[in-house]
Amino acid sequence: MRTKWHPGKLKSERLGHEDLSPDYQEQSSTLLSAIPASPGYYQDGDVIIGGLFSLRATLRDTKYMFGFQDTVYLPDFVFAALTKHYQHLLAMVFAVEQINKDVNMLFNLSLGFYIFNTDFIGMKATESPMSLLSGKSPPVPNYNCRAEKKDELVAVIGGVSTVISTQISQVLSLYNIPQISYGPFDLSLRDRAQLPSLYQFPRDSAALYQGIIRLLLHFGWVWVGFVVSDDTRGETFIRDMTQEMTKNRLCVAFTERIPEFPAEETIETDSFQIKITSTDISVVFGDTYSLLRFVYNIFCINITGNIFVTISDWDLTTIPFEPSQSYTYFGGGLSFSFHMDEIPGFKDFLRSVQPAKYPRDIFIQDVWSMIFECPHLSRDGTRKLSRCAQNDTLASRSLDIWDMNTSAQSHKVYAAVHAIAQALHEQLSLQVEEQSLDKDENLTPHPWQLHPFLQRGQLERSVGKGNVLNKTTSTTRLDIFNYQSLLNGTKAQVKVGEFTFQSHGVQHLSLNDELITWGDRKKAPSTDCYTICDPGSKKSAIQGKPICCFSCSHCPDGEFANETDMDECVKCPEDHYVNKERTQCLPKIPTFLSYEDTLGTVLVSVAISFSVLTALILGLFILYRHTPIVRANNTNLSYVLLVSLMLCFLCPLLFIGQPSPATCALRQVFFAVVFSVAVSAVLAKTFIVVVAFKATRPGKASQMRLVSRGSNAIVVLGSLIQGCICMVWLGTSPPFPDVDSQSEFGHLVLLCNEGSPAAFYCVLGYLGFLALLSLMIAFVARRLPDTFNEAKMITFSMLVFCSVWVCFLPTYLSTKGRAMVAVESFAILASSAGLLGCIFLPKCYVLLLRSDSNSRKKLHEQVSSIRQRN
Repeated sequence: MRTKWHPGKLKSERLGHEDLSPDYQEQSSTLLSAIPASPGYYQDGDVIIGGLFSLRATLRDTKYMFGFQDTVYLPDFVFAALTKHYQHLLAMVFAVEQINKDVNMLFNLSLGFYIFNTDFIGMKATESPMSLLSGKSPPVPNYNCRAEKKDELVAVIGGVSTVISTQISQVLSLYNIPQISYGPFDLSLRDRAQLPSLYQFPRDSAALYQGIIRLLLHFGWVWVGFVVSDDTRGETFIRDMTQEMTKNRLCVAFTERIPEFPAEETIETDSFQIKITSTDISVVFGDTYSLLRFVYNIFCINITGNIFVTISDWDLTTIPFEPSQSYTYFGGGLSFSFHMDEIPGFKDFLRSVQPAKYPRDIFIQDVWSMIFECPHLSRDGTRKLSRCAQNDTLASRSLDIWDMNTSAQSHKVYAAVHAIAQALHEQLSLQVEEQSLDKDENLTPHPWQLHPFLQRGQLERSVGKGNVLNKTTSTTRLDIFNYQSLLNGTKAQVKVGEFTFQSHGVQHLSLNDELITWGDRKKAPSTDCYTICDPGSKKSAIQGKPICCFSCSHCPDGEFANETDMDECVKCPEDHYVNKERTQCLPKIPTFLSYEDTLGTVLVSVAISFSVLTALILGLFILYRHTPIVRANNTNLSYVLLVSLMLCFLCPLLFIGQPSPATCALRQVFFAVVFSVAVSAVLAKTFIVVVAFKATRPGKASQMRLVSRGSNAIVVLGSLIQGCICMVWLGTSPPFPDVDSQSEFGHLVLLCNEGSPAAFYCVLGYLGFLALLSLMIAFVARRLPDTFNEAKMITFSMLVFCSVWVCFLPTYLSTKGRAMVAVESFAILASSAGLLGCIFLPKCYVLLLRSDSNSRKKLHEQVSSIRQRN
């Protein structure tokens, strides 16, 4: 298409005759006396198919009245000559020639056509079908002005848009003539009550919607605008696409409804500019006709840099701009087109088209003149081309002027001719069965007789037979084209991928990103409703904003994000930890309270030191076993207590080091039994102290021997009960090695799981019971004489013992990991040291430093004093 469209031209339709340009007035004066040209392109045949194609858009009516009788016909003021639409007409001519060459079609009846130009303005589209019916332009309603042929018109192909299709159908439906629209599929045109004679080619809208969705997801375009025609098709598209985008977490930045030209302008320029520039990506749904005003607004506001995703119904190269302007505003756009196989022989046919070959084609003169930029002269009603190369072919023209690739509309025109021919063939077959083939009989069907065949899906069948659309109905293929400028400066629609759709679960997008150019951009644009969330952070919804608009927040502890714009952070496995940047998980390092650790070394040193000290005290008591202070406090119980305390000090050695099944099972049992022996020995010593002083009365000496035996029973019984508890623990739910992955950051703490917490606390509870019993008895005996009385020392030792373990419980429960082991080890050492220090250190002091108090004489004096008081 080669035309110049100035912004003021859209308004000139409201101006009077005096506003015509000088060039136009000059041309008008030259042609006033000319004989009107033929109203259409006619080719005779036994059966005629009408064709109504839009080859131009004009601004005025052609007829003006002067005075009362004179009628002057002025040429139309063409503001857009749609030369690329001439291919639609040629597709019909080619199809008719093919059918006439097929001896098996139409029972040797010839097929002809009568083609008229339907103005691209919907409000003027009614005149052409009336001219087609009457054979005269301007039309004479309800009259056939061609006396030589009557009732040959059986069907009409026409309607490049919804509005034009509707206007044509309103006329043809009055005569029950089938009409096949080659424009975009529109659900509103399926109303049989309003448009009973109109047929459309089906289209899989679900495939188109999913293809657009997959393309948006492929490039990460989540914030896009919608530009649609202001009609039912546009509303249906917004409704269905919004639902699909919501399912795929995509958002609509804006919706702009474009009124059809030349309807009254309703677009607010400022609002339109704000919307269209709010995002770099806009999905445009409509056709070349319905979006004329959108193109005009883009041109006037001078909006560049946007990428438009559209469908083939809106041909980016068929708009009223110069080629350079077209690419400036719409370069880099992506377009979806339903895949159609090439029509066999059609390209060769287009190369062979010449004005001399089709002298009766009244449209080729104007089209050829504009395509090859050579003027034509009009003399005596005959237009002749001048200064045009004799061998020019359409294949030599650039994309913006002529496209050798078959357009979707041309495919439909070709298929529509075959559909009508097939319907005619089937109708003729029925007639042949009912009557003989007598040449004198008129076999030409009436138009209304074709409706049953077209209603049974004849269009779908003709599409398959004609190799025009997909051969299989289960799979839909969409080709994706990119509007780009080639190296030689030629503008072209280059195929860059395709989309295959079978169902919502079976679909595939194949796209070659390296082939795509983005107009003046060097790389694919991105939507900017949000800030890109770097690795280590996730998207966070903003209250009151669409889901595509979000802020970024750091991943929580233990979670990571290794990609940009992640919706949710990923939780690390238990044996891994997240790095400081929270971009990846690292394996945790196994750890435990080892002998090499500072804390472990300290505990081991303290444990060994106290056990050696206990051994020294034991040796001291053995050395002074015959002294009164040792013998007076039951030597055997002292030995048992010291040995058990020495073992208690060694218990932490089982708690330190890497846990194993053996150490986990033994350490708590060993600790429980050894401590039970120690506390039972203290209880026995307390019992002996009380009974010993009561035995100093006359007649009580014999009881002392019984008490000595009873103390041994207390130690054995107290230890035996604890041993039984431990056996039950080991038999039901013994401790076992376990891993703590939460306590220490970056580490896997190897520790012992107690197995049965109830059994563990039963062990501690039993020790507490023995300690409290000893404390109570010692407290009763605290006022007895001091020299040989251990009651006060036992009382204090039990207070220390109980205090340590009472403090141990909450501390143990509140600590995790290696600290738990250290706390229990510390409690064992502290309580053992309390018993050792409170009970035995005072005696060691007497043995080593106060030997004068440790004699038989001193013993007799103390006994005499007690007897006197009693």
